[in-house]
Formats: sequence, structure tokens, C-alpha cells
Amino acid sequence: MTEPAPKKKRIRTPLVREPEPGLWSNCIVVGDQFFIAGMVARDPQGKLVGSGDPYAQSMQALRNFKAYVEACGATMDDVVRITINLTDIRFRPALIEARRQFFRDDFPTAVLVGDVTLASPELLVEIDGHGIIGCGKA
Repeated sequence: MTEPAPKKKRIRTPLVREPEPGLWSNCIVVGDQFFIAGMVARDPQGKLVGSGDPYAQSMQALRNFKAYVEACGATMDDVVRITINLTDIRFRPALIEARRQFFRDDFPTAVLVGDVTLASPELLVEIDGHGIIGCGKA
């Protein structure tokens, strides 16, 4: 006899502005897995952080990402995969510098996509990912 699939649960945090109803969820947990939608450089009021600055935007996007990781009851060590979209691949060094502030020894698997068009022209970086709660280092 198979067990029923775990139900999905939407996670919210006051540190990141939620999308308009009916569009998407920023974060979903299913069982011990969490899935985080593309985080960008916006503060809790939805205002852009770091206009024209790929490092500042990477830092804010990662702060928003981390806020959801922690809202799930996980740590950044529990993140197993990230996808990073940059509007200009030349922003890669700034992104890597910012990423090192959030991930330690065992980095998650990653995909980096450059020269993309994001939802708003002022956005330079978008980061999404998923993980397994409790799988990281103790």
C-alpha cells in the first residue's frame, strides 16, 4: 500500500513582498522539500534595491532567497540547486562575490544563464532554487 503524497504548503515571510493574488507563489514546501521562485532585488515594500549595481542586486536577491529558506525551517546548507539569471553575463564576478556570502563549503548545484530579459528592465539578477529541509551540515 502506498502512502498518499504530501500536500503542498505555501510559505510566506514579511521580509519579501508577495506577488499579486492568482499569479504565483514565492515559496512552496512539499514534505521536506522546498521550492523558491525567482527572487529579485526588491525590499519588503517592493522597491528596487541597488539600481544599476549587480553586486547590490545579487545581495538583495540572496537575502530574499535566504528569508524563504529560513521561513521553511531550513538553512542555506539545505539548498541543493539554484538557477541564476543575469541580464548581462559580465555581472558574473559580482554575483559570485555575493553568493560566497551566503553559501559555504558544499555549494548547491547551479545553473547560470546570462543575457536574459527579466520581468522589469531595472532588474539585473534573479535567483530561484530548491532544497531539502535538514539535509545540510549540522
